[in-house]
Amino acid sequence: MTLQRTLRRQVACAGIGLHSGQKVTLTLKPAAADTGVRFRRSDLGIEIPASVAHVSGTNHATGLSHNGATVETVEHLLAAITSMGVDNVLVELDHREVPVMDGSSAPFVYLIQEAGVKTLTAPRRYLKVVRPITVSRGDKLMSLYPSDFFKVTYNISFDHPLLRHQSHTLQVDEQAFVDDIAPARTFGFLYEVEMLRQQGLALGGSLENAIVLSETGVLNNQLRYEDEFVRHKILDAIGDLSLVGYPIIGHLVAHRAGHALHTAFAKRILDEPDAWKLVELGSEPAAVSVPAAVPVKA
Repeated sequence: MTLQRTLRRQVACAGIGLHSGQKVTLTLKPAAADTGVRFRRSDLGIEIPASVAHVSGTNHATGLSHNGATVETVEHLLAAITSMGVDNVLVELDHREVPVMDGSSAPFVYLIQEAGVKTLTAPRRYLKVVRPITVSRGDKLMSLYPSDFFKVTYNISFDHPLLRHQSHTLQVDEQAFVDDIAPARTFGFLYEVEMLRQQGLALGGSLENAIVLSETGVLNNQLRYEDEFVRHKILDAIGDLSLVGYPIIGHLVAHRAGHALHTAFAKRILDEPDAWKLVELGSEPAAVSVPAAVPVKA
């Protein structure tokens, strides 16, 4: 059977919060089987489970709260943790926001690679979709369909010459995430920057940790992929849907969704238990080592 995994050793990094602009140290620590992913605010001594039941904010990022403590902008880290096959980990922070690093999941993949992965003795359970689940809000839509693996089809549409419409489909496994999704960076529009900062958001944003779009093009360096924008939306969706608590076996289809719909959809999945079943896979993969270093395309 496929077994749960955790980190082989503790590993840490430091950076700034995308929205808070505050310095933060993040430490990933091994955890026992069936612990799941838990955030611990070391400055408050409070733990927050990475669960959709604890979602407290979805304004330009996903936030969680528990017992008066919050942790924000969790999606990029969660996408790396779940896609790298890490089931149990304690994420310790000395501030409320996960550091943005370069705006992608690649730095967190590096951390997991540096720590190494350890196989535990407990079986891993997957959430296997057996009938379609759909949530729509206006022109935004998310659906999950039965499949034999985790697959994502994502469509985006913006009033901008570079991304009027982008679509990408990917069967997501560890290596596909590393090669095709992890390096894709968050993005925003120049006209939004002042408005966001007036709301106390994007205070740590810069050309070093986000793609910034002017009316006609990209302000900072080249794109890592021609369709980097929709790939980053897939990254966000993977991180947000990890809040269901189990790896998903199904085909996710999303159209113009975002954090609010991602997390609402994660809740809908758990609210429809007749649409899925928990399963254990029959055999452990031959190798449990993490993939080669993440390629970051110039």
